[in-house]
Amino acid sequence: MFDISFMELLIIAVVALIVIGPERLPAVARTLGHLYGRCRNFVYSVKTDIHNEMRMEELKKMQSSVQDTIESVKGSVQQGINQLETTLTNDKNNENPSEHSSPAQSRNEVQQPRSSTYESPQVRNQEKEK
Repeated sequence: MFDISFMELLIIAVVALIVIGPERLPAVARTLGHLYGRCRNFVYSVKTDIHNEMRMEELKKMQSSVQDTIESVKGSVQQGINQLETTLTNDKNNENPSEHSSPAQSRNEVQQPRSSTYESPQVRNQEKEK
């Protein structure tokens, strides 16, 4: 991490022994070890947070990509529906109205309600012949 060789570490230890003294050196080394551990944990948590933020950014990009795809598919489907409706409307308008009106009129004539008065069979036969 710091690229410190063994010789450099040995020189630092000798200087620390001379400056701090042999009685306090173990306590100082323990304190430095705890501080080093805290620094490592802090660096690890920062790296984890950065990694999570990057992952969130990737997920947001994927979500927007999927949303764009959904919108394009939705537009294509709506366009197809509009074309189908237009085709059906044109086909309905292009049909010959006389072909469909004749059977409907004949059905209406047959299904007309009868009057509430009694009619003789001769009158009924005459109506049927019409």
